[in-house]
Amino acid sequence: MSIRTLPSLPRALTIAVAAALAPAGLHAQEVRLPRIDVVGEAAEDVEKQPGAVAIVTKEALEQQQPMSTEGALKRVPGVVIKPEEETAIVANIGMRGLSAADYKSLILEDGVPVAPGLFVGNGRYYNPRIQRMESIEVLKGAASLRYGPNTIGGVINYKTKQPQDGVSIAGRVGSFGYKESVLEAGGTAPSGEASGGIVYTKAQSDGFQNKGFTMDDLMVKGGMAIGEDQWLGVKFTQYENDANISYRGLFLDDFEAGKTYNPAPDDYFLTGRESFDINHEWEINDNMRLSTVLYWSEMFRDYWRFNVDAAASVAAGRWVFTDTLRGNNRSFERRGIDSRLNISHDSFGIANETELGVRIDEESMHNVTVSATRQNPRSGTISSEKDESASSMAFFAQNRFVISDALAVTPGVRIESYTQETDDLRNDANDGTTSNTEVMPGVGATYWLSPTAQLYGGVYKAFAPALNADAINGGADQELEAERSMNYEIGVRGTRNRLRYELTAFRMDFDNQIIPSNSGGFVRENGGETVHQGLEVALGYDIGAGFSIDANATYVPEAKFVGDRVENNVVTIEDGNRVTYTPELVANVTLGYRSGNLKTALSATYVGAQFTDPQNTTDIVENTSGFFTGELDAYTVVDLNAHYTVNEQLSLFGGVKNLTDEHYIASLRQGIYAGPSRSFEVGAKYRF
Repeated sequence: MSIRTLPSLPRALTIAVAAALAPAGLHAQEVRLPRIDVVGEAAEDVEKQPGAVAIVTKEALEQQQPMSTEGALKRVPGVVIKPEEETAIVANIGMRGLSAADYKSLILEDGVPVAPGLFVGNGRYYNPRIQRMESIEVLKGAASLRYGPNTIGGVINYKTKQPQDGVSIAGRVGSFGYKESVLEAGGTAPSGEASGGIVYTKAQSDGFQNKGFTMDDLMVKGGMAIGEDQWLGVKFTQYENDANISYRGLFLDDFEAGKTYNPAPDDYFLTGRESFDINHEWEINDNMRLSTVLYWSEMFRDYWRFNVDAAASVAAGRWVFTDTLRGNNRSFERRGIDSRLNISHDSFGIANETELGVRIDEESMHNVTVSATRQNPRSGTISSEKDESASSMAFFAQNRFVISDALAVTPGVRIESYTQETDDLRNDANDGTTSNTEVMPGVGATYWLSPTAQLYGGVYKAFAPALNADAINGGADQELEAERSMNYEIGVRGTRNRLRYELTAFRMDFDNQIIPSNSGGFVRENGGETVHQGLEVALGYDIGAGFSIDANATYVPEAKFVGDRVENNVVTIEDGNRVTYTPELVANVTLGYRSGNLKTALSATYVGAQFTDPQNTTDIVENTSGFFTGELDAYTVVDLNAHYTVNEQLSLFGGVKNLTDEHYIASLRQGIYAGPSRSFEVGAKYRF
């Protein structure tokens, strides 16, 4: 079994289309490229949502210059990140007291799911690159019912850059040998009815703790008008990343001594992905619009990990590796269609906004385990091989009743039906099938208390399915229930003079939450009832004289198990134990300053203490499966960023991350993941 390469046919097709859409002649008129937004571009789009909304704007991304999408999200209210390495090759995003080690929030790119598998496999294996993003939408509450599954925490939608006429090049260098270059190019037809462009990023780094990587990311995007009322858009992406990272971290003594070596120097996490989307938008008339996206993606994740001598490792206080290794290699494919009809009408004597939709999705995973040796570390004997697949169909409908200028009520329902199958290619006895249908009703409302204050709230049912490997094991349905939650939310938002604010109270009641097994490792089991409730607050204030302050905090006093969990007459999880990776308090504050062409920001992020296992172990220890558990101390990271526009063509930027050089534990797996130490970076962008 060797490293795979992705097929070239979709790439060749898309590049040919983009070339046709981007002729040499340039035109200043902006072309409308259709896509599915979760919130929308205008202020009134936010005001229509009966739930909390956060937008990471283009300007904010420009000023922050984050290394990853996780870096951009960590200042969003309700979001907590479980860092593993500074460029976030693997996604670890929690929301509202949901574990950052799980996948209970839906992540989209231009309205299309980006997880390798929503049903068949781990959604953490692919994290889109921030360099091709224009902005980020985060939507919570009843408004997220239109999407799914995995909308318990909410929806994150990364919006990619629209093509712009001309060519720009950007680059930055930084600590740990970081080097990045970005090329953007675009063109518009003389008629103004078609445009196309590319964003290409190449980055490499020796990495903090020598966890180096080499990454290439390409996006080709274009679109055209079809007559006066239809638009067509295409997008192709290709991504490859060879990363010298592992699940293995430092032992406690080495972490406390500040050691910075790579704890698994010969382990590699190799990923590649291609995707192809076709968007169509049809303005049927002034009151009716149909938006449809056809999507396809294919991805591989080859993870080569050396085996360890457990006894020797404990004695040495660091991992001692043998000459054998395993390749846990998975390839994914997804295809689907998502179509949404929006209708404005005056039924019942009031204004109405109806949205009807259907999503059909098929996904598959080929899961192979390869036994190899140090002499031939990329090939060997296949020891296990499975095909996992899932097909799903979802229908949704909602209607926004505009009862008065102040009040709007939005009831809705989503029905999700899916079937999962496992085909063990080595042992037919392990084959299995399971299926499920979920009906998720909800209702939300918005009410203007005054011109400067809008009240919003709602209640809805949300769910996340058990993945194939968890739901079907050994040919039997493991009876892992879908994770179902009743979600409640009420909040207020608005602006008053120089002040912007949003305050939200939320609660999530789980019938059942799937958790790591008490036996350790990667086995999952039903964890029983949990409850999560707390407050989010976001404030922004223009101080004057160029200064501004933005702050937010998420306080989750309860993210706990309800009732004792008993196995073989032994209590394994006590009533009231806290859910893993759910700090009680996460807070951010940013002091900004603008003067002429200069923009600077000094930001601090506080992450409270958190447990890493359901038993709420306090001391950091290694269990019999080689996994580390224990309570993580709170930490604060301070960043300083600056951006200076020299002229219309040239801009300069730079920053210092972890300004105070905080030494902290970011997360645990098979060892300790230390948070990145202080780092520096500088860069420039020039537009021709």
